[in-house]
Amino acid sequence: MTENNVILEVKGLQKSFGDNHVLKGIDTVITRGEKVVVLGPSGSGKSTFLRCLNCMEDPTGGSVIFNGVDIADPKVDINIHRQKMGMVFQHFNLFANKTVIENIMMAPIYVGKKRLKKERKYNRATKKILKQEVYETALELLRRIGLEDKANAYPSSLSGGQKQRVAIVRALAMNPQVMLFDEPTSALDPEMVGEVLEVMKDLAKQGMTMIVVTHEMGFAKEVADRVIFMDEGVIAEEGTPDAIFNNPQTERLKTFLSKVLM
Repeated sequence: MTENNVILEVKGLQKSFGDNHVLKGIDTVITRGEKVVVLGPSGSGKSTFLRCLNCMEDPTGGSVIFNGVDIADPKVDINIHRQKMGMVFQHFNLFANKTVIENIMMAPIYVGKKRLKKERKYNRATKKILKQEVYETALELLRRIGLEDKANAYPSSLSGGQKQRVAIVRALAMNPQVMLFDEPTSALDPEMVGEVLEVMKDLAKQGMTMIVVTHEMGFAKEVADRVIFMDEGVIAEEGTPDAIFNNPQTERLKTFLSKVLM
């Protein structure tokens, strides 16, 4: 593993909410193109860990080094770096009053407008060009997930699986270097899980760096390069899917797997 291959390095990551010490010192390194699945029982700190990676939750201690910059440092403009870290949530977080394509276009237009203004190139003509470029990208992303015909629909008319697929391409519209998934299928009816996992598998095949908190063991076995098992705010065990599922080393992981693989 060369230094140039490292996209995220987490050192001594801690997070407390009052007296509740959720993360107790996480150390890990994510390389470019790696697919990491995070497993663990409820309350183990998985989602907090993920949200600390893009500083949606400010770490209480430690470092999150993204492309060589410690984004946990309060002096760093986190918004610049967060643009390169796409995040997909459990409950979709789509804007109900915006159409599907408007949901996808919002962030790229905002960022593009900001960039053009900084370069003093923002005018009626460049605004029109920006909007057209973003629209075409959004439409192409919808084509990729088979939802081009839903471009002008509102989220309320979509199934849960469709909403989550839209949420994924909304994150992709920012051309991120890393995708974070926080239990993306846990709010879905069982028959809708497969369509979301297929989109994620396609992303993995295309080489996207992915960190996925999930209870989908089949996905972890098929897609992950590495599996992290968290328990009580620490990484209790990690390794390849084969090592984690077929040769667990700790009693805690053995107990966890005996319950989820029944």
